[in-house]
Amino acid sequence: MTDTGEQRDPIRVMVVDDHPMWRDAVARDLSESGFDVVATAGDGDQAVRRAKAAAPDVLVLDLNLPAKPGVQVCKELVGHNPALRVLVLSASGEHADVLEAVKSGATGYLLKSASTEELLDAVRRTAVGDPVFTPGLAGLVLGEYRRLASEPAPAAQDADQPGAPQLTDRETEVLRLVAKGLSYKQIAERLVISHRTVQNHVQNTLGKLQLHNRVELVRYAIERGLDDE
Repeated sequence: MTDTGEQRDPIRVMVVDDHPMWRDAVARDLSESGFDVVATAGDGDQAVRRAKAAAPDVLVLDLNLPAKPGVQVCKELVGHNPALRVLVLSASGEHADVLEAVKSGATGYLLKSASTEELLDAVRRTAVGDPVFTPGLAGLVLGEYRRLASEPAPAAQDADQPGAPQLTDRETEVLRLVAKGLSYKQIAERLVISHRTVQNHVQNTLGKLQLHNRVELVRYAIERGLDDE
């Protein structure tokens, strides 16, 4: 199958950080590596306004912001546009900060001690929906998914009611692998399908189950024991 345009559109990125030198350096590194930096912002309110106007694919977001904290920025923007991917880039590796960011809708979490190459790779992977975490933090997040799954979640019970939407066998298969903590790329390789097909299955499943993000999806799957199958 031939592709008429060999080059895809560059990934649109917005950088939010209250330190101008750091913000400019990250934006410059991204631009020089072929990303389209569509906006930057130095505080939370500015970030929300500019992100809604610029519509980036990926938001590179610091948590410690004036006017409005990063987790609130993340929650508002992902609520406004569920397709937005948020990569938190923070100096804090505190577990509470990581978990709060993920619960607010962040796709990944990278420490500022990461190298430029690690950041560029993280933005590329975040853009396609892969959860990217500084080593050591991924296990923490999966552990939190499991803890949440042990608590009652009234909203998820609706899926067991008569007339509830049914998942296809392939959607259930993808959901099971998501619950095991596999990235979209790993799922694609495991099932011998394309990365985009995995994304489509996940989006369809979210829609059918009326869930909003990967956190809720994993919680739903673990509650039903899909990660143990």
